[in-house]
Parts: sequence; structure tokens; C-alpha cells
Amino acid sequence: MNFFLETIQVLLLSIWYNVESFIHLFVPRRKKNVAGEVVLITGAGSGIGRLMAQEFAALGTVLVLWDINQEGMKETAQLAKQSGASRVHYYLCDCSDKNEVYRVADQVKREVGDVSILVNNAGIVTGKKFMDAPDSLIEKTMEVNTMAHFWTYKAFLPAMIANNHGHLVSIASSAGLIGVNGLADYCASKFGAVGFAESVGLELLATGKDGIKTTIVCPYFINTGNVRWMSNQVGLFS
Repeated sequence: MNFFLETIQVLLLSIWYNVESFIHLFVPRRKKNVAGEVVLITGAGSGIGRLMAQEFAALGTVLVLWDINQEGMKETAQLAKQSGASRVHYYLCDCSDKNEVYRVADQVKREVGDVSILVNNAGIVTGKKFMDAPDSLIEKTMEVNTMAHFWTYKAFLPAMIANNHGHLVSIASSAGLIGVNGLADYCASKFGAVGFAESVGLELLATGKDGIKTTIVCPYFINTGNVRWMSNQVGLFS
């Protein structure tokens, strides 16, 4: 009987969400006001991270940028200020190193305050066939693309839980939904990132922390430095 009721519930919810999505094609959702929020973006020195920093800057947020590229972060910070940001902080941080993530996170809390919007964007790609990929690069791919999310959540989620307020954003990939030739380690890492973010989101709902929102973004190929190179490897750009 429980199985029957749960099946009916899933079907009704599916219908409701499809109807809701159709309605919002004509009646846009009210945009979330993020003014004053402390937004931390990993991998902010270039590409998607830089673009997001500029967008958040225009919305009146306090920006915290993380990357391993000091010059790239400086340039992003300058662009963010030109876009309207009044406060921009940037820190060197290797997100693949758990201890460094915790150390820099503590520094952010002391110097800026509690992070209320966390954007896990940092990522790497080897672009090699599985048997050709060195073990060290496979490990680094998993550490940056998947495990780093564990450490940043551990560092910043407690304050969000205490306030029942925050937003967790995972920049994953369409390669986290379907396997791609020549990207075994990358796909595995992005599948892991998607599964992790979904599971934590459900865990938060189950514990009544409905003030913490989650967003998982799965882009297709994008014309940024690393991804253009990767796309050339698998024949998607001429």
C-alpha cells in the first residue's frame, strides 16, 4: 500500500512541477535578492568563475574569490569593481588540499564573515584517454572536481545551518550526467559532484533546513580556455 501511495505521489508531483514550469514560461519567477550576501566563488580567476563574479558584483554582493592564479584573481577583482562591487576579497587557495581549504576558510570567516552563498566552480580536465592518463592527474581531477566540494561544504555549511539561510551552488557539467569518450576521470568526478550536491540538498530538506537552497548547474561545452582545449581533443571544435 505504501508503495502504491508513493507512486501516486510521485506522479502527482511530476504533473504539478511540469504545469508549474509551463506557467513560468509566461509568468517569470521573482528573482532572488542577493544584495549584501557574502558570495564565495572558487576558480574565480578566469572563465565561468570570472563571469559569475561580474554578475554577482552588479547585484550588490560582497565577493570572495578563490583561485590558484593570483594574477587572474586580481584581474577578476578589478572587473568586479568595474561592475559595481564595493567589497571584493581574494585569496590564493588550492581547493584540492583539504587543509588549505580549511585554513583559508578560517581566514575568510575572520576577515569577511560567514559565507552565505557558496559557488563551487573550480575544476580541471586532463582530456586524455583513460589508459593514457597518469595516475597523478586522475587523482588531481577527483580532488579538485569532487572532493573539494566536501571540504568547502564542511567549512561553510555549519553557519548556514545555524542561520537556516544560504545557497549552495555546484557548477558541474553535462559530463556529470552522461559518459563521454576520452573523459573517464572527468565524467566520474562530475558524476560525483552532482550526486554529492543532490544528496546534501535532500539531507538539508529532511532536517528542516529549508532556508538553505541548492542549485546544480550542468553546462555543455563552453568556449573558455580549458574547455576549448578539451573540446578539440574530442573533436567538438574545428
